Amino acid sequence: MPMVTVQTVTTRAPYQARPGRDALVAADLADLHGPTTGTVELPLRLFWYPDRAFDLGEPGMLQWVYQTVLREATRPEDLTTYLDGDTLVALWRDLFLPKGVRRAWEDQHPALRAVAPAA
Repeated sequence: MPMVTVQTVTTRAPYQARPGRDALVAADLADLHGPTTGTVELPLRLFWYPDRAFDLGEPGMLQWVYQTVLREATRPEDLTTYLDGDTLVALWRDLFLPKGVRRAWEDQHPALRAVAPAA
């Protein structure tokens, strides 16, 4: 079992986002103040396509950004810059995430588990 490292803003969970990469989880949903409208450009380390700009007003784009950031985040600022706590709770049920990411976030934030669909 990998060692859990606790940081000021995030926790590296004992679950993996993908093989070899622990899921990164915000310690408190209130720390997440990312945009919910407008256009967001993700850095190359999070999204590897030439066009990394997302218009959050287009159907599905906000959800796509959240899924991408939750899967690919490697730095605490990835979470705080691109995610919003209230929006994350509202979208949680509909996000397509690896099981390790979902478990890690729900373990840290029971409010997410409460809105998760029944398995």
